[in-house]
Amino acid sequence: MNSQLTTYSRGQKGKLADLGSGHVFNVDIDIAANGASVDVSCFGLDANDKLSDDRYMVFYNQLASPEGAVRLNQSPGRASFAVNLDQLPASIAKLVFVAAIDGAASMRTLGASSLTLGSALRFPWSGADFGDEKAVIVGELYRRDGQWRFGAVGQGFAGGLSTLLAHFGGAEAGSSAKPAAPVSTPAPTPAPAPAAPRVSLSKITLDKRGDKVSLDKRAGGGYGRIHVNLNWNQAAIAPPPPAAPPPAAAAKGGGFLDRLTSMAGDLANKAGEMANKAQASRKGRTGIDLDLGCMYELSDGRRGLVQALGNTFGDYERDPFIKLDADDRTGAAANGENLFINGERFDQIKRAVIFSFIYEGAANWGVTNGVVTIAAPGQAPVEVKLDGGDRQIMCAIALIENRGGQLVITKLAEYFQQQGTTSAHELMDRHFGFGMRWKTGSK
Repeated sequence: MNSQLTTYSRGQKGKLADLGSGHVFNVDIDIAANGASVDVSCFGLDANDKLSDDRYMVFYNQLASPEGAVRLNQSPGRASFAVNLDQLPASIAKLVFVAAIDGAASMRTLGASSLTLGSALRFPWSGADFGDEKAVIVGELYRRDGQWRFGAVGQGFAGGLSTLLAHFGGAEAGSSAKPAAPVSTPAPTPAPAPAAPRVSLSKITLDKRGDKVSLDKRAGGGYGRIHVNLNWNQAAIAPPPPAAPPPAAAAKGGGFLDRLTSMAGDLANKAGEMANKAQASRKGRTGIDLDLGCMYELSDGRRGLVQALGNTFGDYERDPFIKLDADDRTGAAANGENLFINGERFDQIKRAVIFSFIYEGAANWGVTNGVVTIAAPGQAPVEVKLDGGDRQIMCAIALIENRGGQLVITKLAEYFQQQGTTSAHELMDRHFGFGMRWKTGSK
């Protein structure tokens, strides 16, 4: 922890300038959730403390304000808001950071938590400060007399996220309540348009193996850009897994599968990288590196693999209409790993098994706190937690299927471990009946 951070207590306020802070920084909220599900949000309020424009609520279902002045990156136990106060319109006078707890739990169940503002200050708080409240207003940035200030609030709130939304004058999708009237301010920068759609607070969690949900097609007949995100506790310290041959990586077969990159060439090209990884491990690097990928079957029966191993990243505009974002080979990217499915071409896809494997650093799935979120435009994100397994290296997380044109997501939570010379990839392939041929590789 930075020893130069000023520690704030509940109710304390101060000017950012006096704290030596500029207008561009991160607001990091670390929460010891103790197994509970906690949602962290930022409300951009007007001079009357109202959410007069729903686009300025930044949370799990809306990750940035319109101009990008506030952006949210989430990982288990932490929400990090990248803030640029100079980009905010004059109509936004306050940013309020809140945490709301789901289910039957209350704020009292949380452990030691904190809000950190850049390299300027830290506000520690804890569930011990609260009772049966379902939410807490942690802190706020507000503009007064031409200067930005921070206030450590730490105020419990009886309702959850939807109640907080109503408290600040916002309107939830599906609600019959009228949205708050926009506030007119005599500022040169025009106020944000008040015609933004209402905020949808819906989030679907598939808790048990076999739980499933169907998504609705958009008015145009497709599903838009489907975003699959894998996030995990990248900083966890855990001993490396037992020594074993590298996991099998790329599939190779006849016809369509011949288009996949040759693993022999990949092994030669990556030899130096593997040596560097081995050296880093010997020096004590124990961070977690999870890789995201999928096995797919197209509507015409062709089958293949999308993953970083073997550089088989796929293609969004052409078959297989599935694309893996650039692999984070350090295991340190705040937004985890991401895969995109072209929902406008979903008629070309029969099924896709979304999977992850432990490439480096974690002894078992229990320390990863892994979460996969599948999000399509205008629909509630679907969350699947990697909350089972033991010391297996591979997890089949979710199945995305085309059932008569309907997109159906099913939680799999199937775990696989290499057996002799048979890789976990191959065992998973056999289990789901893709029928690919395998050879050992690396990234």
